[in-house]
Amino acid sequence: MRTRISAIRIVLLAIILPGIASANAQLTTDFYIKSCPSVQSIVRNGMMVAVRNETRMAASILRLFFHDCFVQGCDASILLDDTSTMQGEKTAFPNANSVRGFEVVDAIKASVEQSCPGVVSCADILALAARDAVVLSGGPFWNVRLGRRDSLTASYSLANSNLPAPSEDIDTLISKFAAQGLSVSDLVTLSGAHTIGQSRCVNFRDRLYDYDGSAQPDSTLSAAYLAQLQNVCPSSGGDDNLAPLELTTPTRFDNIYYKNLLNGKGLLTSDQELFSSNQTSTVSVVQNYAASSRSFFTNFPTSMIAMGNISPLTGSNGEVRINCRVIN
Repeated sequence: MRTRISAIRIVLLAIILPGIASANAQLTTDFYIKSCPSVQSIVRNGMMVAVRNETRMAASILRLFFHDCFVQGCDASILLDDTSTMQGEKTAFPNANSVRGFEVVDAIKASVEQSCPGVVSCADILALAARDAVVLSGGPFWNVRLGRRDSLTASYSLANSNLPAPSEDIDTLISKFAAQGLSVSDLVTLSGAHTIGQSRCVNFRDRLYDYDGSAQPDSTLSAAYLAQLQNVCPSSGGDDNLAPLELTTPTRFDNIYYKNLLNGKGLLTSDQELFSSNQTSTVSVVQNYAASSRSFFTNFPTSMIAMGNISPLTGSNGEVRINCRVIN
């Protein structure tokens, strides 16, 4: 029976994997070279304005792209508003009162539509904006692969189940990344996006007062950092109080995030688990990135490209939305 199941799996993989490879092959860095040659400069200028107005927006856009790709693939489904017949992803637990930057994408999309009407997908705009968010924060540049189409649906249920949570342990994180075709190295590398941005008190309060139901703080937190966080986040109330995800250089994309993990200064459980869980496969990568910003900067684009390749809609699949919030 086991042999038969294995044979079925091999057949299924033979059918599915070429389709995935074909879809990824259709994504190219020069997809709009003739149809909308100005798209990259338009997106970059829009992100420059957004980050100049609010530095935190770089992290918000980067996170928006991440939360899009982990649900149905990188298809701009997270940008869809609820309708009478569809509950979208914006109000799912990991996104409600959390993901932001929709108005920035709207503004960039409007500018792109003025220059190239009906040509550039919202999914591609979000992918480009995420790259520019990193660059504008001092991080590495990479050539974004383009050619995605926008989905006609969103999934509230998948947003609740697929997205990693700030309180999850290392095994769960590894499993959720693997489900998207991403490696353990991708997990650690993409977590480095937390070198910029902020998080709400509600996401880390349990670590400060009642970790894992112990009525005690998380022992992996450094004492000084614990005291600092307790000043920001009381044991009750203040759910929306913000703390930087990386306390040393919170608006600059660098490798300090990993150095902080070595010293018990990861803000979220999901951050500190990369090192304090003693999972050899993640600890070694954290140590490498803490020692070498060059290594982190080299690998981050590779992992971002891998994430951007999650189940893209291409060709006749999906559409190019005129308004990112609603299907045409």
